[in-house]
Amino acid sequence: MASGAGAADVTATILSVTESYGLPHTEVDVIYTSISVSCHRGTDAPPITAVRVVRQRSLDYTRLAAVEHLVRNLGPIENAQAELEDITNARHPYPRWVATVAWAGMAAAVAFLVGGGWEVAITAGIVTAVLDRVGRILNRRALPFFFQQLVGGALATGAALTVFATGLLPNVRPSLLVAVGIVVLLSGLALVSTVQDAISGYNVTAAGRTVETVLLSAGLIAGVAIAIRTAVHFGLQIRLTDPLPPLISAVPMQFAAGAATSAFFALACYAQPRALVAAALSGAVGTASYGLFTSLGADALLGSAVAAAITGFGGATLTRRLGIPTLVVVQAGVVPLLPGWTTYRGLFQLTAEGDPAGLSTLVFASGIALALAGGVVFGEYLAQPVRTGLGRLERKFAGPRMSGPLKPTKRRLE
Repeated sequence: MASGAGAADVTATILSVTESYGLPHTEVDVIYTSISVSCHRGTDAPPITAVRVVRQRSLDYTRLAAVEHLVRNLGPIENAQAELEDITNARHPYPRWVATVAWAGMAAAVAFLVGGGWEVAITAGIVTAVLDRVGRILNRRALPFFFQQLVGGALATGAALTVFATGLLPNVRPSLLVAVGIVVLLSGLALVSTVQDAISGYNVTAAGRTVETVLLSAGLIAGVAIAIRTAVHFGLQIRLTDPLPPLISAVPMQFAAGAATSAFFALACYAQPRALVAAALSGAVGTASYGLFTSLGADALLGSAVAAAITGFGGATLTRRLGIPTLVVVQAGVVPLLPGWTTYRGLFQLTAEGDPAGLSTLVFASGIALALAGGVVFGEYLAQPVRTGLGRLERKFAGPRMSGPLKPTKRRLE
């Protein structure tokens, strides 16, 4: 749960473990901040109940994959407990500076994806690296994530406005820098898990995730809006609403930029090496699918939904055979399609131009984000008949699964 898995995945994992160790009559209750497990011991003995609180969350896909591998290959309880302790206490597989470089690389790849050149990519990478280090400092001081998003949005926009005002890089479009910064800050939100929980019937958890996602998005929006409004107040004449193509037109560059964006995102979230390759493939396919459908006349909303569904279908059928959590690949696959430019356009209309149409633009950006998340979950659902060996545990859940075992271990362990 702390690594980003949905409530259905958490519940299925717990039931798999309890059934494997001879506790078939177990009830599991998962909400966004806590997990309760109650084991029934018959009519003559009271049930035994355990509660665990999810105190903090971080995107560590190596840890998520390690837990999934442990549950699929359970051994004696003492060995499993020791291995779980090792997974819980293990350090990140890469140094922290690698994650900073990965976020910077992701920003540079997004800059290429939306038509920027080398100057835009390098500038976006430097700004994103600074944002990551500042966020690290603020996180150490336990600043709430809302304010971290606000600071990130303000710094990203402020850097773009500084470049524009000073004329240091005349060939760099500040609007691209702001859009890239928004994509990077949006990528850490649990959109896929939120929609998965809602579809799977875990409405309380979905509501909790939704509130957190909306709050963090509001912090980002506030930071961008404050920076733009401050620039307008001091008389900076900005024209950042230049028309922007939805994606670059060169198909090979689409593949390369989309693959690099997803791979760098997975690396920033400490994914395993083979997961990086799968994430890169997912990003390339999703980006190319979006470019294809939009070139055929589909709008951004429909193109995002179809591309995300293809990403979810391909990720679900591929990752189970490779032993990689589906969530890792599909979430990385839709990162290149996040509505950074649309979000910025709406904010600029509201703050700098005073145009009420900016509100509808922001609603459209939210629709794109939901289309991406919903498309991924629908694609994973379509992939279920393709899989083989679906067990009784898998059939218990109405919604698709993104992590955890597909079925409980057949043998019972003492």
